[in-house]
Amino acid sequence: MKSAFNLRTIVVALVVAGLVLLPVYSALTGKVFILTMFTRIIILALAAASLNLIMGYGGMMSFGHAAYLGIGGYAVGILAFEGIGSGFIQWPVALIASALFALVIGALSLRTRGVYFIMITLAFAQMAYYIASSLSRYGADDGLTIYKRSNFGGLIDLSNRTQFYYVCLACLLGGIYLIWRIVNSRFGLVVQGVRSNEQRMQAIGFHANRYRLVCFVISGTICGLAGALLANNTDFVSPAVMYWTRSGDLMVMVILGGMGTLFGPVIGAIVFLLLEELLSQITEYWAMIMGPLLLLIVLFARGGIMGLLARFSRG
Repeated sequence: MKSAFNLRTIVVALVVAGLVLLPVYSALTGKVFILTMFTRIIILALAAASLNLIMGYGGMMSFGHAAYLGIGGYAVGILAFEGIGSGFIQWPVALIASALFALVIGALSLRTRGVYFIMITLAFAQMAYYIASSLSRYGADDGLTIYKRSNFGGLIDLSNRTQFYYVCLACLLGGIYLIWRIVNSRFGLVVQGVRSNEQRMQAIGFHANRYRLVCFVISGTICGLAGALLANNTDFVSPAVMYWTRSGDLMVMVILGGMGTLFGPVIGAIVFLLLEELLSQITEYWAMIMGPLLLLIVLFARGGIMGLLARFSRG
């Protein structure tokens, strides 16, 4: 067990060091594209990490998590469109809107279990998708262009690729630290206990649904932050970011990296999005290769990549 822990620690340390030093490599080689690509990877890794909080630690298989990406993105885009460009307003609104939407979804969906829970979260996400598609003032199906990124009064220039990259990386590492604190707190232990045996936790006096709902709201709020970052990264937001296939992508990232592991979703996001980029350069039918490849990885790497590293160390 100790060697497995050490190997995973080494891999995580190398990944974090690589992400920290990536802008230096990009500047030295002149490869601007790699910095842009990894900015997107980091943002989606934050969204995947937020999903892992409820799916990996809480046992809640949400199939509508991408809705918070869209809500966070539209909060930034709509406020920018209406002439409010301050990030001190845009980002808190994105977090609050995502939290409120998660509260509504959670309050209704957590009354159910299993496939019913999955379908309700999916239904709410699709409802958000169709609402965004009907907002003709804000681009409807065509989406909304954001002409100026969030302004933080000169403290941070998000138009600078390197500064924006480090802001995204700081949000990712801060989000992971927050999740680590939650998971290892009394609250987090209760949530994990509810996942393992809800009846027993109820019997000893814990109100399972209250704990699950708070966890659900925290997860949605973190994903809303990822949505605000994504809107600034692309200078554009559209209903497509809320579509159910994006939620599926986030689930694949979590499962691929390793559910219930702190850095698993980050590694899963990196592997998934790099494979997507590489295969799309080779053939336009990259999805036909990507699907079976991911299936093989999941089948032969139980516990995801982090689980594979643990078994490799024991072997």
